[in-house]
Amino acid sequence: MRRRIFGQTATAVVLGLLVPLSGCGTSAGGTGGGRPLRLVAAEYGDSPATGSEAYWSKVTGEFTAANPGIEVEVELLPWADIDREVTRMVKDGKAPDMALMGSYSDFAAQDRLYSADELLSVGAEANFLAPLAEAGSAGSTLYGLPFVASSRLLFYNEALFVKAGVKAPRTWSELKAAAKALKAKGVEYPYALPLGPEEAHAEAMIWELSNGGGYADSGGNYSLASERNIKTWKWVKDQLVAPGLTGPVPPSQLNRADAFAAFLRGEVGMLNGYPSLYHEARAKGIDVGTVAMPVSDTLGSTEAPPAVGVADWMMAFKQNGKRAEIGKFLEFVYRDENLAAFAGRYHLLPSTVSASRALAGGGGMDRTDTEFLTALRSAQLYPVNDPSWMAVSDTIKRNIGRAVEPGGDPEAVLEDMAAKAKRAGEER
Repeated sequence: MRRRIFGQTATAVVLGLLVPLSGCGTSAGGTGGGRPLRLVAAEYGDSPATGSEAYWSKVTGEFTAANPGIEVEVELLPWADIDREVTRMVKDGKAPDMALMGSYSDFAAQDRLYSADELLSVGAEANFLAPLAEAGSAGSTLYGLPFVASSRLLFYNEALFVKAGVKAPRTWSELKAAAKALKAKGVEYPYALPLGPEEAHAEAMIWELSNGGGYADSGGNYSLASERNIKTWKWVKDQLVAPGLTGPVPPSQLNRADAFAAFLRGEVGMLNGYPSLYHEARAKGIDVGTVAMPVSDTLGSTEAPPAVGVADWMMAFKQNGKRAEIGKFLEFVYRDENLAAFAGRYHLLPSTVSASRALAGGGGMDRTDTEFLTALRSAQLYPVNDPSWMAVSDTIKRNIGRAVEPGGDPEAVLEDMAAKAKRAGEER
């Protein structure tokens, strides 16, 4: 699962920055013969003011104070680099003790990770939200500990909808009608369709689920070229893209970050979004309406396919043999107050039942945040527990936009993607 929630916003400010966050700034007396625990974590902020260092400094300082002799240092890396860098560390025999990033299944397949039952108490392991625990499991064993998550809802600019005289759509035909009315009023992007390589796999999965399709069949096998998926992309191509209802930039060239920026400028009528975008838009004075993704007219508005859920994963590596120390630290990190503090800082959703309740009960969620949490409880996540998912997701990101290009053949594009996904699985 490539991220997506915040995107590739952290840059050279945090690249390669090793931050000692043990509370004392030295490794003397640390675990493992003087060596502190090492966590490589993605940077969730986009500026020094919103960076993750303050959070980790507080948590690790409090942890060391409560557990003298076990210190923790945190290396913060941009989302654009962390998957590659951690993979390199592991390949070079220098795996960190823990990593917080967007994928885990490669390492689990290589038997490099501790399982959750080797690290956490029974209560802590059972506390994860069910869809997240399922996505973090290989077979019946949990290896990817979900940390924070999000779900997707359809956003619409309420002022533009009032101007166009339309209401929130519930079906594809209503979405098309609203897009036509918005275009008639001069809205630049009636429906923003980001199928560029940054995060096309998210938008694609949203559309496919809304027609009863998706990436996998009931047996867990990839079904990228299913009949329902083919019908989905033929409809999108013929009914939205061809009539010019998706804006001036071809969907295959429109990245999510650019679509979001246009939404924040008031140029987008509708797009799929997540909690942080909602709060950023509200801060800019944009009134945002949210609804579940409209469903195909074949399904009908009474059916409710699952929303798309996205999560980031904490994992613990066996290489350095620090299972007991890692387990103590993770039990501390996953305390309600710590997990809720991180989720609230970035307008994300905690991964546990109790932290979600704590954040909601403490006033940290507004009505829309609660809608996202409700959607997450029954959401469908990417098949991140498949070791070939990173290769398959890259195939989707780089190719699905071709299905809606002028002269493009959705069926041929999806069948080509399916063949590549099959080869990726055979190469594992």
